[in-house]
Amino acid sequence: MLPTAALRLMLAGALAAALPAAAAPAPLPTVAQVDLARYAGAWYEIALLPNRFQKQCVADTQARYALDGDRVSVLNRCRTADGRVDDIRGHAKVVAGSGNAKLRVTFFWPFYGDYWVLALDPDYRHVLVGEPDRKYAWVLSRTPQLDEATLQALLDRAAELGFDKAAFQRTPQTQPLD
Repeated sequence: MLPTAALRLMLAGALAAALPAAAAPAPLPTVAQVDLARYAGAWYEIALLPNRFQKQCVADTQARYALDGDRVSVLNRCRTADGRVDDIRGHAKVVAGSGNAKLRVTFFWPFYGDYWVLALDPDYRHVLVGEPDRKYAWVLSRTPQLDEATLQALLDRAAELGFDKAAFQRTPQTQPLD
C-alpha cells in the first residue's frame, strides 16, 4: 500500500492530466507601422483595464511622449483622490522589427513592460494600446473626450483581440493638469 502522501500526489497528477490544458492566448497583432514623430505629444486616457500601478489615479490621466534619440521619453500624470497631481517619468525602446508598434517601457529600470499599439487612427487622434498577456490596456485620445461611437469601436476591437471589454473603466477628464 502506498503512503497517503504518495497516493495524494498520484491522484493529483492523474486529475491534472485529465483536465484540459489552458490554451495560451493567440498572438496579439499590432498595427503595421507607427510614426513615432506623429505619435509624440499629449494623450488623454479615456479608458483602461484597471491595474495596481495606477490605483492612486482617479481622474485626468495623461501621457506625454517625446522622441529622445533612439528612445521615447514618457511622462505619465494623473489626479489623485486628494487632488494632487501624481507623475512618473520613464522611457521606451522600440522592439526591433516591429515597425515601431511594439515598445518596451520602463519607469523603474531594469524592469520593462510591453506597450503595443493595437489600433491607431490614421490621423493619430486615438489609439488602443495593450500588452500580449491582455492584462493591461488603454484607450487614449488626443482630446480629453472621445465620442461614444469611437470609444465603443475601440473597446470592440479590444474584445476581438481577447481583452475583457466589460472590465474597462472610463477615466474622468475633468480639468487640465498643466
